Amino acid sequence: MPDEGSPLGFATLAIHAGQPVDPSTGAVVTPIYQTSTYGQSSVGETHGYEYSRTGNPTRTALETCLAALEGAAHGRAFSSGMAAEDAILRLLNPDDHVLIGNDVYGGTYRLLSQVHGRAGVHFTSVALDDPAEVAAAWQPTTRMVWVETPSNPLLRIADIAVLAELAHARHAMLVVDNTFATPYLQRPLLLGADVVVHSTTKYLGGHSDVVGGFVATSDDEVAERIAFLQNAVGAVPGPFDCFLVLRGVKTLAVRMDRHCDNASRVAHALSANPAVDRVYYPGLSGHSGHETARAQMRGFGGMVSFTVRGGEAHALAVAASTAVFTLAESLGAVESLIEHPRRMTHASLSDSSLAVDPALLRLSVGLEDVDDLVEDLERALRAPPVNLD
Repeated sequence: MPDEGSPLGFATLAIHAGQPVDPSTGAVVTPIYQTSTYGQSSVGETHGYEYSRTGNPTRTALETCLAALEGAAHGRAFSSGMAAEDAILRLLNPDDHVLIGNDVYGGTYRLLSQVHGRAGVHFTSVALDDPAEVAAAWQPTTRMVWVETPSNPLLRIADIAVLAELAHARHAMLVVDNTFATPYLQRPLLLGADVVVHSTTKYLGGHSDVVGGFVATSDDEVAERIAFLQNAVGAVPGPFDCFLVLRGVKTLAVRMDRHCDNASRVAHALSANPAVDRVYYPGLSGHSGHETARAQMRGFGGMVSFTVRGGEAHALAVAASTAVFTLAESLGAVESLIEHPRRMTHASLSDSSLAVDPALLRLSVGLEDVDDLVEDLERALRAPPVNLD
């Protein structure tokens, strides 16, 4: 998908947007403004900042950069992806209704069911890649559609433009979690979404050394409310966290190209392995969302999920037997990770209708030599099943 909304290319924006040479020293890297407060010339006469919960120059640089990458007029950084999600859900009122995907991230489900649900927000899970099912599930109080595309963990693809049209015709907001795709591969606002959310912990940071979140929008009213919540609730990242994400973003374009290439090789290798039952990767021609992904994404991403023959016992054995893939939660960093969603990232869904297949494994394909990754998985797939008794 081509870059739009700026005369500069994506990689140029990633390196320069919001990050001018420091005027006082000439430093080419945005300084870490490690301060909690700022001196005032007189009461109310500031130099642009007064308290670091409200604003910090390092955070401003990050917010400006990420907003530019998403083609957004506004951006706000948070201390985690869940804090960013919480701020968006606080736009809702008691008795409002949300439509979510039927393979939504476990943390999002937990936030809705156990936090905002207690405050009177209702939700229904549907197949967001089926607009007819979305329309059929609509309620008079539906105010928001919450989309992950690709979804976590089944890598389903929703048509952002179609869902935006459907939501707007019914006076609702479309929120897109763009964590898996990143703005390098997909720019939801340009396809009609109202709000984009990220866990910057993942691909944007890219090195497993920071936790953060981000909200982007071009809606002035929504932006004003998100800014208020950011300050009033105070779930903001520290300046060093912002510095780390900014540093990671500078190499996002080249990293995502390698993630996509490696993931494609891994997905095709898994598809040919007799120990594998099914592979979920939108880059495979047999994937139900392949054509939609081709139309709205620059590439197919670095995430691959698959089920193994032999069920949970074999899946657990594979997860514990890799040497190059690290058994760990999270994703999107330079190193490859493997996890068992049913018992790890999506454990909060275990007692719900959205429970994940216990034979499913999720891969975050990193930047290692891809031959090593394929060999590691093929060796692990030969591991004998564990004893579940």
